[in-house]
Amino acid sequence: MTIRQEEDYLALSGLQHFAFCRRQWALIHIERQWAENLRTVEGHLLHQRAHDEKLSERRGDLLIARSLRVISHRLCAQGVCDVVEFRRDPAGVPLAGIDGTWLPCPVEYKKGRPNACGADELQLCAQAICLEEMLLCEIPEGHLFYGEPRRRTRVALDTALRGRVESMLAEMRTLYERGHTPKATPSKGCSACSLKEVCLPRLIKTPAASAYLQAHLSDAEETI
Repeated sequence: MTIRQEEDYLALSGLQHFAFCRRQWALIHIERQWAENLRTVEGHLLHQRAHDEKLSERRGDLLIARSLRVISHRLCAQGVCDVVEFRRDPAGVPLAGIDGTWLPCPVEYKKGRPNACGADELQLCAQAICLEEMLLCEIPEGHLFYGEPRRRTRVALDTALRGRVESMLAEMRTLYERGHTPKATPSKGCSACSLKEVCLPRLIKTPAASAYLQAHLSDAEETI
């Protein structure tokens, strides 16, 4: 399953799955399994408006592009930005068919509140890296918009965060090319996962058949 063609490029959205649970990522992106729950449906509804291309607009020195596809051939990854805001700036870059120069800033929409694993920041940073490669520019920051507090959070796209993105994509690429799905590692997050009935993490606690047979053979030997 070697990554050679663009259709095999890693999905940037997978960074969030991978940071949450490597097995969840593999079930979705390698085994192509999916299941809905309330959280995934609510997240889908929130993204519908952000991804409505008809809502792309211009407000003076601000261009708002929705559902913008981005790609990085260096990272072999691609995805879709919820929103990219372009602000007119002398230090910006030219855009095809539009006068002036513009500075891009990705904005990613999320349903709930900020998560502890930093998955949202990773996805946002990966989008910025793709934009930088496509537009030949530098993007120092992006924004996350959360549905519950209904406000933006500024994210500095620093060297440390970029390093985490590249390291995680490299690990994802290795697993993808091997076609390997990691074993389940049960955690508190399993109860909220839409794939828990596919993953069956509780079975990881069940003794293996070989251990069961070995125990009974030992008992039998002791009684002889």
